[in-house]
Amino acid sequence: MTVEPIREKSKIKQLYQYLNGSDPKYALIFKFGINTGLRISDIICIKVNDIFNEKWHFKEYLILNERKTAKEKKIKLNDTLRRCLHHYVKTQHLALEDYLFPSQKGGYIGRIQVYRVLKGAATIMGIENFGTHSLRKTWGYWTYKISKYNIGLIMDTFNHCSPSITLRYIGINQDQKDELYSIVQL
Repeated sequence: MTVEPIREKSKIKQLYQYLNGSDPKYALIFKFGINTGLRISDIICIKVNDIFNEKWHFKEYLILNERKTAKEKKIKLNDTLRRCLHHYVKTQHLALEDYLFPSQKGGYIGRIQVYRVLKGAATIMGIENFGTHSLRKTWGYWTYKISKYNIGLIMDTFNHCSPSITLRYIGINQDQKDELYSIVQL
């Protein structure tokens, strides 16, 4: 099974609300993924002090080294994500040195646990072909559409070597093929 982006904004909203109602930690992981395009392995190990300075103001950028590529990633967090982060950190009573997504066993939550919770919620919400990589693909899909098809910038953000790889990755090629099948009706 190939995981897909979430192509309907209503489904994104429903899944977020469902997760937020059951466990705000997973809702924020979801929100983080669809607003940054980061891999789940890079999201779960973020510490509070990666985002906030010692005066509890947002840092200008979230700067991290991607686990898969070891490349430095510099992300300017958007206002939607900042609001969610501020509320979450405050209500969870997290300290600067804490992991943003702590595990009950110590350290940070595992990616398999995140997969189980998000996949279970997606199934309940009727979202098919979902996995943790769907967050990254959803960010790419919607960024592509909203940016008026700026594939080069998305390709660079994902560290892909060609536009065709990025288009296939974010599910645009399949969308275009689906459109072809609906155009001709003999």
